Amino acid sequence: MTTRSASATYDVVLIGGGIMSTTLGAMLSTLAPDLRIVLLERADRLAQESSGSWNNAGTGHSGFCELNYMPDPADGEKALDVARQYRITRQWWSSLADRGLVDLETFVRSTPHMNLVFTPEDVSYLRQRHETLSASTLFDEMEYSEDPDTIRSWAPLSIQGRTDGPIAATRVAGGTDVDFGSLTHSLASIITENGGEVRTSAEVTKLRRSSGGWVIYGRNRHGDKGFELDARFVFVGAGGQALRLLQKANVAEVRGYGVLPVGAAFLRCTDPEVVGRHDAKVYGQAPTGAPPMSVPHLDKRFVGGELALMFGPYATFSTRLLRGGKLTDFFATVRWHNAVGLACAIAGNWRLVKYLLGQLLSSRTRRFAQLRAYYPTANPDQWELIGAGQRAQLIRRVGRNPGVLHTGTELVVGADGTIAGLLGASPGASTAVPIMLDLLRQCFPDRWHRDWQAQLTRAIPDVASAAGPSGSPR
Repeated sequence: MTTRSASATYDVVLIGGGIMSTTLGAMLSTLAPDLRIVLLERADRLAQESSGSWNNAGTGHSGFCELNYMPDPADGEKALDVARQYRITRQWWSSLADRGLVDLETFVRSTPHMNLVFTPEDVSYLRQRHETLSASTLFDEMEYSEDPDTIRSWAPLSIQGRTDGPIAATRVAGGTDVDFGSLTHSLASIITENGGEVRTSAEVTKLRRSSGGWVIYGRNRHGDKGFELDARFVFVGAGGQALRLLQKANVAEVRGYGVLPVGAAFLRCTDPEVVGRHDAKVYGQAPTGAPPMSVPHLDKRFVGGELALMFGPYATFSTRLLRGGKLTDFFATVRWHNAVGLACAIAGNWRLVKYLLGQLLSSRTRRFAQLRAYYPTANPDQWELIGAGQRAQLIRRVGRNPGVLHTGTELVVGADGTIAGLLGASPGASTAVPIMLDLLRQCFPDRWHRDWQAQLTRAIPDVASAAGPSGSPR
């Protein structure tokens, strides 16, 4: 029989041990050290899912190279918006470093961001995209070239062995490579150093409303001892499991929402001779029908003191919503109020279904053919295939359409402000700070206006632009 520990009361309970929960926890810990905070993570260690160092591309998403943010090369609104949000995130990281709370060199490195395209249509597109974005001061360092020699100086591996043909590239020297796994651990240390708690192997199984906020039920995954916690405020940052937990909590704001699980794999090379010849994150155009997270890119990575190259992602599919989840995860999120939306989203994205099937059936030879589009002389013996994180792409109603596949992330806040959760996928990690600023505004309005806004404005000069008029992340 399972035994339960006595209930403990916390001001804030954070569910999930990734970049989102630790960002919020570190922010609250520095703004209000008097708050009693606990973070609960189901895995044995933090950052084992999408925040893991090898479970994402490590790109500080700034709109420099993500072509999927601009399907219309004349409309740069989303790219500019993401660039503003990432700048806010970097300002907060810098403020923590100035106070000696984090060491920037352990998780962020300067790495150029590039685009590379090969067809006449894509060359025309990239030229117009550069003209649109370079008009903004956020992109005024972006260079454009159709000259193979110039592009060779930017990314020699991508030009070596290439036959004649149309080619164009953009480059921003001031891009970044981010080790989000290392960052997650640094932010968790801020929580514990300010008196908060971080509990691993602690799986939340149920949330129930109470007169003072919430009762959280869970179990230790390596024993038979369960736990109960009382919380005045709960944040659900549990990645693919966030929707399921918010459903269990009967949060009305997620009615009609669904998720589509999409996984990824990468090819990785650690050969120093190869890695030393590539110093950029080179992004191309996504294949027709590919999900937004499947834009091909050849990335330089710095993880755990080691340099590597990654290429991908190659889409995978599983009904798990976490790498360490169960095959029943997706089906457990299906409700009568989101079933039609899920069906409409799948039916309306037949190209995506076709793309996923093609990826699942891809041979090693075919995967290497994709790599050689960006590194023509790649040697298969120098590359290994590694699994990456599972993503739960959000599906929600838009107008009269009950099921639209939604790119990006969405903050969901309960009506009374005592619970919030984050749904969706990329570019969440890079925009974590403006998302959490918006959460503070909505869920802690009194403290925000009394002193938190002033504190954060001193640390983040652009804090006033972190959210749109509706309060949602811009």
